[in-house]
Amino acid sequence: MIGSIITGMLAGYLAGKLIRGGGFGWLGNLLLGLIGGAVGGWLFEQFNITWGGIVGQIGTALCGALVILYVASLIKK
Repeated sequence: MIGSIITGMLAGYLAGKLIRGGGFGWLGNLLLGLIGGAVGGWLFEQFNITWGGIVGQIGTALCGALVILYVASLIKK
């Protein structure tokens, strides 16, 4: 559980840096990473992509978080 939270925070932080140039605070990064992990897992399942280990967890959550941020930026415009 603690590992998932840390992984989610790291993925949310990285996504915030890549898309907007800054993070969203520890709670925002945690939520973004956790939701991103679910979205990334669903997307990867749809395309039959498997990626294991801690790097895979972070990568999956990061991809999902980036998708969320991209869609949010489209809606915001």
